[in-house]
Formats: sequence, structure tokens, C-alpha cells
Amino acid sequence: MKRLLVLGVGNLLLTDEGAGVHAVQDLSQEDEWNPDQVDFLDGATFTQDIFYVFQEYERVLVLDCVKGGGEPGTIYRFTEANLRENYEQRLSLHDIDLLDSLRMAELLGNKPQLLVIGIEPLTISDWSMELSEPVKAKYPKYLEAARREIRALLA
Repeated sequence: MKRLLVLGVGNLLLTDEGAGVHAVQDLSQEDEWNPDQVDFLDGATFTQDIFYVFQEYERVLVLDCVKGGGEPGTIYRFTEANLRENYEQRLSLHDIDLLDSLRMAELLGNKPQLLVIGIEPLTISDWSMELSEPVKAKYPKYLEAARREIRALLA
């Protein structure tokens, strides 16, 4: 079993909706990471069908855009408990699938520890493969927040 899966979710065609996928693609190219300990996966729009992948990991770090009500580019950190506490007001369209996938993984025998690093979008409905200007400006900080979490989760 590997220690960590870094899962980028979102739609690259919908501006800031693709921030998590952009991030996982960029991070996966860095030489810092030991491939025996961490995998990077583009989860696209994330469906419940991915739950079986969770069986192979102790921890899952999800990178996603998150509508938390802050300024575009605001960076968030959520645990599984945080996501469950916000049941009525989901932070992301992907949260329901993510929590359901964790439940299904648990039924199969391994429920990894979950952490989400999100970035507040400006828009998730415009057709573009580019991030919006405010999100693009904060994107380096988003990557650094993800790097810090990866390092901590592998320590």
C-alpha cells in the first residue's frame, strides 16, 4: 500500500473548475516526489467509480476548486470531518461523490485519511482552459500549499 494519492478533480474546459487538475499535472512533473510513496492522478470530474483506487492508499489529498464564499484565489484546507459538517452547503460539486467514494472504499476494507486543498474560483461556467486572472495570480500559493501538505503527509 502506498502512502499517498494526490487526486486532482475538475473540468479543464471550464476555467477555474480545472484548478485541481492543473495543479496535479504540475505537481506530478516535479522531481521532489518519490514514486514509491506518492501517486498523482487526474480524476477529471470525479465520479463514484474511482472508489476502488482508494484501496491502495493510506491517505488521499484532493486538489479542487472550492466555493467557500471567499475572494477568488482564497485557499482552503478541509478534512473529511469538515466536509461532513457542511452537509447542507457543499463546498464543491465533487464533495458528494468524494464522501460516497470514501464510504464505498471503507466497505471494501480500506478507508484512507482524506484532506482537501481548494481554491476559490472566480468562474466555473466560462469555456476556457486558462484560469481566471485572480485565480492565476494565487495559483503559485495554491501549489505551495499542496506541496506543504504532501510533505507533511509523507513525513
